[in-house]
Amino acid sequence: MDYREILRSLEQLHAYKTRRFVPRDVRFSCLDEVTSLYQKLLESNINSASELEEWLLNWSELEAAVDQHGSILYIRMTAKTDEEKFAVEYRRFIETVLPAIKPLIDKLKNKFLQEYERFPLDSNYYEIFLRTVTADVELFVKENIELQKQEDILSQEYQTICGTMTVDFDGKQLTIPQMSVFLLDPDRVLREKAWRAISTRRLKDKDKLDQLFDKMVKLRHRIALNAGFDNYMEYKFKELHRFDYTPQDCIQYHDCIEKFVLPLWKKILQRRKETMGLDVLRPWDTSVDPLGRPPLKPFDDVKKLIDGCRIIFSMVDDELGERFSSMAEERLLDLENRQGKAPGGYQSTLNEARKPFIFMNAVGIDSDVWTLLHEAGHSFHSIACAHHELLAYRHAPMEFCEVASMSMELLGGEHISVFYPSQIDGPSEEELRSTREQFEDIIFTLIWVATIDAFQHWIYKNPEASIQDRKDQWLKIRQRFDTGLIDWNGLEEEHQTLWHKQLHIFEVPFYYIEYGIAQLGALQIWLNASKNKRQAVEKYKKALSLGGSRSLPELFNEAGICFDFSEKTIVPLVEAVADKIF
Repeated sequence: MDYREILRSLEQLHAYKTRRFVPRDVRFSCLDEVTSLYQKLLESNINSASELEEWLLNWSELEAAVDQHGSILYIRMTAKTDEEKFAVEYRRFIETVLPAIKPLIDKLKNKFLQEYERFPLDSNYYEIFLRTVTADVELFVKENIELQKQEDILSQEYQTICGTMTVDFDGKQLTIPQMSVFLLDPDRVLREKAWRAISTRRLKDKDKLDQLFDKMVKLRHRIALNAGFDNYMEYKFKELHRFDYTPQDCIQYHDCIEKFVLPLWKKILQRRKETMGLDVLRPWDTSVDPLGRPPLKPFDDVKKLIDGCRIIFSMVDDELGERFSSMAEERLLDLENRQGKAPGGYQSTLNEARKPFIFMNAVGIDSDVWTLLHEAGHSFHSIACAHHELLAYRHAPMEFCEVASMSMELLGGEHISVFYPSQIDGPSEEELRSTREQFEDIIFTLIWVATIDAFQHWIYKNPEASIQDRKDQWLKIRQRFDTGLIDWNGLEEEHQTLWHKQLHIFEVPFYYIEYGIAQLGALQIWLNASKNKRQAVEKYKKALSLGGSRSLPELFNEAGICFDFSEKTIVPLVEAVADKIF
């Protein structure tokens, strides 16, 4: 489907409910029209608890409408990064509208806290919302509005730099995602050529990205100091509403991964090296099938990807299958890779319509299927939360949002034979291979999360570090979580800048440990499903429906799993994954 059709469909989405506070014809790109609505809320007289709740719903309606407008601008910009009009409109929004409403939102939060003292609401229902608003009020500093606007602009610059990266390979101009296909080719000479071509292209922008990130670190440190914190890590933990765990808990995660997960990864790589008959593994040897088989080709066009996943979701649960079908019919999927499209994938909730949207870069490889399973998990979460009237409760803590997506990878993955039909005597070779590679990737992900998170801890504890200091520390942390089986000799510069491709470090700082915490939760759901699938799926769906109305430990508990990332939880999960791999 042409991306222009998808974008048009987004513009025509209907609101989940008829607006009662926000005028139908308001222009969200017009600063005065938007700010006047926030001002109207601020000037509202509240004389009872019921009026306070009514006021909260009006506020939620406004926030949802503004947020959806920004989401659509972002989707357009990432869908076509080389379309100047889209970039300009998104930039205008983040430079004018968002900075102008931030102080007004802070005033609304203060107004809520004051009115809540006069007219207390149901403490059981509003406890989480009250905790969040209180933290936000304590964090708000007017001087940071301009700095956060600058930060948003730098993030957009990162998107533009990466989105325009192309490689001239064998006479064709290819995007980085398109080039990734060659890293799965059995021909080692071709893989190395492709890997070096990608790395050479990335290195062309290494100085630009290093300098860009240097600006980001200094900017973020100033934001933290303005808010009264010693460093950005302390600030960000509060801003991310990490009420239920601490930096020290993250360090415990790092330690447990190093002690209990790294040995399994070493075993996986050792088997790979022996199977491939190599003296040493090189970076271009880590993704290819070790038996020299051609890359798995689960589909040859995006329609087949959609149809296959539709069947998978129905096999997990009829309701989930119906929800995915609706998304496809409503053009809420932009899946195909194309030149000028931003890298990566994401799910965005269109908050006024209360509908999800999935963006990704499918090129016909096995990981595309798993990516869509993942992003669909986020979408199912968004749909399950849609009934909450309070906008804040339509979004769970990110650690649990990732449980939703990663669990769907594992629950859906049990039916991956849809893309790789079974043989008469059992699973096909392709199905077994896809599943094994997925579980190997889970082990890698747990380690990579520890690596990225440990690196970010160091970065923001050392904001005055030089660009070279960061490169050196990156290599030091890499060595901590390294098996010693991949040879980077002669590729020192590529190794030093490997973290440049991790967009989270640039765009959403500290948002990465969530993947590790959530992976542990998803593995628990997968184990529960192996014993009683129906019960595990029902608990999963029930927990999703709670949105952000419960604390993180409570959400995990509702899903039938433990919020814990210590040895007690990690060791049994690693053993279960090892059994699946070996």
